[in-house]
Amino acid sequence: MGNEVRNNLKYTDTHEWVKLNGETAHVGITDHAQSELTDIVFVELPEVGKEVKKGDELCVVESVKSVSEIYAPVSGKIANINKKLEETPETINESPYDEGWLVEIELTNKSEIDKLLDVDSYKKLI
Repeated sequence: MGNEVRNNLKYTDTHEWVKLNGETAHVGITDHAQSELTDIVFVELPEVGKEVKKGDELCVVESVKSVSEIYAPVSGKIANINKKLEETPETINESPYDEGWLVEIELTNKSEIDKLLDVDSYKKLI
C-alpha cells in the first residue's frame, strides 16, 4: 500500500491524479497521498457546475491526523462529483484510483494535461 502508480494516468507534484476521458477528466489523489494522510474520515466536495482554474483548491480531505486541500490539476467545470464519498470517505484509502475518485472536470484547456507529470516523473517525485 502507498506506492501504486498507474501508467495510464497523469500526475501533479501535489499528488493528484488525472484520467483523461475525451473532453472530461476524472481527478483523485494518489495511493501515496492516501497512505500519507492515513484514515480519511471526511471529504468536502465542490458543487457541480463550479468553475475551477488549474491550481485552485478543489476540495478538502480530512483524515484522522490532518486536513488537506486538494488542488485542481486542470481548469474546467465540475461535471460530476463522487457522492459515495460523502457516506464512505474511506473509499479513497481503499481504492484511490478506481472507486475513490473525487470529481470529474469538463476541460476548458486540454493542453494543460500535457504539462502534468507522467508516470516516471511522478515515481521519481515519491
